Amino acid sequence: MRDTRESRLLLVLLIAIAFALITVDIRGGEASPVDGARQAAATVFGPVQNGVAKAVDPVGDAIGAVRDSGERHDRVTVLERENAALKQRLGSDARNRSRVAELDKLLKTAGAGQYGIKAAEVIAIGAAQGFSWTVTIDAGAADGLKRDMTVLNGDGLVGRVTTVGPNTATVLLANDPDFTVGTRMENSDELGFATGQGDQPLNVQLLNGKAKVKNGDRLVTFGSSKDRPFVPGVPVGQVVRVDPAGGDLTRDIYVRPYVGFSKLDIVGVVVQAPREDPRDMVLPKKPAKPKPTPTVTVTVTPSPGGQLAPGDGGQVNEQE
Repeated sequence: MRDTRESRLLLVLLIAIAFALITVDIRGGEASPVDGARQAAATVFGPVQNGVAKAVDPVGDAIGAVRDSGERHDRVTVLERENAALKQRLGSDARNRSRVAELDKLLKTAGAGQYGIKAAEVIAIGAAQGFSWTVTIDAGAADGLKRDMTVLNGDGLVGRVTTVGPNTATVLLANDPDFTVGTRMENSDELGFATGQGDQPLNVQLLNGKAKVKNGDRLVTFGSSKDRPFVPGVPVGQVVRVDPAGGDLTRDIYVRPYVGFSKLDIVGVVVQAPREDPRDMVLPKKPAKPKPTPTVTVTVTPSPGGQLAPGDGGQVNEQE
């Protein structure tokens, strides 16, 4: 831009507007009129900042440690001992142990269904959380992710990929009201469709309105054409309520999902579908029914005189 009178006036005007916005923002506090814009910017740049922070912080710590050790040679031994203690503490940290267990469960689930997965971490909750249930994961097109891929974790169906960026992706969760997935009942193979209801159980409508369904019955995904957006056999949930059959062709069945959508951390995106339908192989094992405890009943037989005769110990009966 040429240094003209108009350009100088424009610069002065921009500076004045900037100071005015700063003043309004400070005086407005939490009710600041520019708070919405700030939140929108945080939503857009948050994942970027998160990634930059993860990349920069360890480097900064390492540079600081090198500088410190260079200036104080007598502290090298102390620093090495502190570093070893830190590694040991991090390795035994409860959160790290929990995440290792979660990743192990995810890998076992993927192995049981023969799903080829790309593991990812949930790094953000959707900006429109009040209107939709979505999360952002730290994997994208660079990792082979595409739109309409199945997302699961060690417990079961998480959702499907809706938007893919170079290094991140958005996942629509299975409890979102706009989410629908084809389901199949365990053993009976009855087909239906499950729809999300936010923090309420999933609503499932079976194609066969006269099918026998009871509490505790379990469902898996039926699978989609060419395995997009859903691969077959992923655990969905367990029936917790069945509405009485009315005049409709279908009944409303309510299913508690296996996945806890409010505490997602490590997930897996299915980048390669199984060669064969795993059917019910991925469902968790049902708990064994407890064996009945034998009941011992002692019957005492009195003598004619009202006293126990010598040697009379009664009769013992065992009942299951």
